[in-house]
Amino acid sequence: MMSPLLDGSTKQHTDPADGGFVGRTIQLFQTAFEFQSLNRSIDSDKYLEGQSMQRPPLFESDHFIYWKNRFETYVKAKDLDLWHIILNGDFPPVARNKETQILEVVAFEEQSDDLKKKLAKNNEAKMVLYNALPKKEYERIFMCKMAKDIWKSLLITHQGNSQVKDNKIDLLVQQYEQFTILEEESIDSGFARFNTIITSLKALDEGFSSKNYVRKFLRALHPKWRAKVTAIEESKDLSSLALDTSLLAI
Repeated sequence: MMSPLLDGSTKQHTDPADGGFVGRTIQLFQTAFEFQSLNRSIDSDKYLEGQSMQRPPLFESDHFIYWKNRFETYVKAKDLDLWHIILNGDFPPVARNKETQILEVVAFEEQSDDLKKKLAKNNEAKMVLYNALPKKEYERIFMCKMAKDIWKSLLITHQGNSQVKDNKIDLLVQQYEQFTILEEESIDSGFARFNTIITSLKALDEGFSSKNYVRKFLRALHPKWRAKVTAIEESKDLSSLALDTSLLAI
């Protein structure tokens, strides 16, 4: 029997007793190797697009807060000036007059190299945003003049205006206050749910103190953990105890 190989050629094999089993085994290993190579290639592309310092995290409208947090961290790690521009607006083409010490607008022809480099960051901030957005989102914001305008547009569209934001905060605060961990639920699972709530609050510029987080999480545990919780509260300074540290102590 002739069997096609992955390279297009064929190989003669019969039943397992005649060596055909060896041929089929080799084919399976070849297929597995090519599949792993394809996965590595795909993973490499994903790394370049969303998980490296070469390109910003790709925009996710369905997980906007998640993307927003990652994008902010990426930009701050890349250049704090860029994040300043995105939040506060472009650097103006001004310089201090050496005689009067007054800031004055400087014509392009008279701008120093240092000032031009600083002003170039205005476009760099826009480019960072452009590189993170798919075509559909780009079409929403391409008329925006500054990176600040783009960012504000994204926040309003996907995070909502102030009223929508307040409603989201109210809902998250309610979830925070009512948070409990069920008897059959693992501590890791409960911590993951709790962390989602506080991370979402932080993304909306709302939150509580670290001490409050720790105290809330400990008291949300099922009564079967009460003895350990009491021991932690009596032996640790909750005001300086990190949330993940309190989890390790249980």
